Amino acid sequence: MPAAKVKPKVENGWVTLNGEVEWEYQRRAAEKAVRNLMGVTGVTNDIKIIPKVKVVDIEKRLHDALSRQADREAGHIQVAVEGSEVRLTGKVHSWAELNAVQGAAWSAPGVSSVVNDLVID
Repeated sequence: MPAAKVKPKVENGWVTLNGEVEWEYQRRAAEKAVRNLMGVTGVTNDIKIIPKVKVVDIEKRLHDALSRQADREAGHIQVAVEGSEVRLTGKVHSWAELNAVQGAAWSAPGVSSVVNDLVID
């Protein structure tokens, strides 16, 4: 976690996190790090994901990640990339496969949000 990139603000036990990171896992890790501290009554996570890669690379890397993590389902899933947002549509066979596909989408460099419109069939 790049500590200099995240700035916490505390007011009456409520922590607001601001700043920029490259990955969703860093955004979640920052929130997790402060959520259970003594005296914290709530957390607002306003950290933005600012990717360092070009948007053009996101779709290719996402398809590569899908092929590795959810190979059986990769042919039944449509991926649309707009900016750094990824939209997943199509059908999977189980919650495990849905989670694997969503995880693959989040693991692609440059992704700042994932809209999961997958359905379990």
